[in-house]
Amino acid sequence: MKDYLVRGMTMDGFVKVVAIRSRELVRRGAQIQGSTANATAAFGRALTAASMMGNMQKVDNGSMTLQIKGGGPIGTIVCVSDAVGNVRGYVTNPVVPLVEKYPGKLDVGATVGTAGTLTVIRDLQMKEPYIGSTELVSGEIGDDVTAYFARSEQVPTACALGVLVDRQQQVQVAGGYLIQLLPGAPEELVDKLEAGIQRAGAVTAMLEQGMTPEDILGAVCGDLGVVFLETTEVSYKCYCSRERVTAALISLGREELTQIMEEGKPFPVECQFCDTVYEFTPKDIEALLSQI
Repeated sequence: MKDYLVRGMTMDGFVKVVAIRSRELVRRGAQIQGSTANATAAFGRALTAASMMGNMQKVDNGSMTLQIKGGGPIGTIVCVSDAVGNVRGYVTNPVVPLVEKYPGKLDVGATVGTAGTLTVIRDLQMKEPYIGSTELVSGEIGDDVTAYFARSEQVPTACALGVLVDRQQQVQVAGGYLIQLLPGAPEELVDKLEAGIQRAGAVTAMLEQGMTPEDILGAVCGDLGVVFLETTEVSYKCYCSRERVTAALISLGREELTQIMEEGKPFPVECQFCDTVYEFTPKDIEALLSQI
């Protein structure tokens, strides 16, 4: 079943909503990283959030980078989304110990940590990217995304994320939603949405029940109603290429490339976002030197 996200608005036009089913892209990211259960849950939540945030930009050829540094055992999480919502990412330490809040419930906050920041870098195809950063609230990522929008972009937001990893470390369900109040929204809407969020419950439980992104938004928004504006398939997608790797190698400079060539061995370069390996022979390196 393919991953997809839906965007829409409540029928009164005051609330912007997006929800996603992201199991396959989380599975792919975890496979590439070789992550253990806690790392998969944390990384999966970040990928899910990044996909929704990237899609909400709606800037052709733009991108959005979500970086989380919490001081926990997973280290740094980096996720990059294109303007559609296709994502890629990596973590510093994909193999972390199993930590549970209680049996069967992974402790993502302990894996990520709270002594750090969440940073968003938006490439809007302008001269300089927009960079916003806030301190982490809980390390659970959904709460931290919510806090980021409120503090850095002054947009009242609710973000909920869920990734279920079984005892065989396989991703069973993954997804989430992101809800934002638009300017001019009446105060009473906040109470209605908070009540809806409480009534709907955890994202993971809803996904386990087979609920679609449309179902989830319907449960959360309740009698406010939702008008769905767009449905988009999304996936784990890396944009690496031999040309980009070649440019990166040239940037190393003549001295370092000469050392690589003189070793006389093939020089493999592995993309940090995917499992593609680009191999350069000594002759390839010599050809790069001729371009400098």
